[in-house]
Amino acid sequence: MTIRVMLVDDQVLLRTGFRMVLAAQPDMEVVAEAGDGVEALQVLRATAVDVVLMDVRMPKLDGVEATRRICSEPEPPKVLILTTFDLDEYAFSGLKAGASGFMLKDVPPGDLLAAIRSVHSGDAVVAPSTTRRLLDRFAPMLPTAGKKPQHKELQRLTGREREVMVLVAQGMSNGEIAARLVLSEATVKTHVGRILTKLGLRDRVQVVVLAYETGLVRAGGHG
Repeated sequence: MTIRVMLVDDQVLLRTGFRMVLAAQPDMEVVAEAGDGVEALQVLRATAVDVVLMDVRMPKLDGVEATRRICSEPEPPKVLILTTFDLDEYAFSGLKAGASGFMLKDVPPGDLLAAIRSVHSGDAVVAPSTTRRLLDRFAPMLPTAGKKPQHKELQRLTGREREVMVLVAQGMSNGEIAARLVLSEATVKTHVGRILTKLGLRDRVQVVVLAYETGLVRAGGHG
């Protein structure tokens, strides 16, 4: 199956570079491009896209608002935020807006390709260390920071699921969680799936954001 990718960036040179990298892949095709969020929304109405590579800072409509509008559509494409800054408040806003991941523009090509494939398949796409640094920086700014978990949906989780959620929020992979809790990876994957279903979340990124927003995990990565 070919992954249909859309490039959204106001810098033509960057789009050209990304397009060259993606065009060399047998399982990827750049099917659309846009120079700002408004154009991106217009193009998406007429083009079938699987993954959108979204810049943050653009004229007319920035990447965060464009992401919010895209993700509010029925059956939207996955959005991967690309930014120049490692710790960028816009990137955090992008994740809250519904993006499935966050990466730096200077990421090695192999990592970018792996991220596109991961997000397309529904897996985690943000490097755990990057997620952790990002949230450690911005979690204190959240209105619920420092409070005890208030999110009523968290009460639906079993003790084990809550334990797994904390470890996911700390940036651990399924394999690392399995080793920590002495479980099989398959069991951990099942727990993660149940967490997503019970909390109405789309992916691991949303699990991390919710864990910080509710105070289940505090800045610094500790539950």
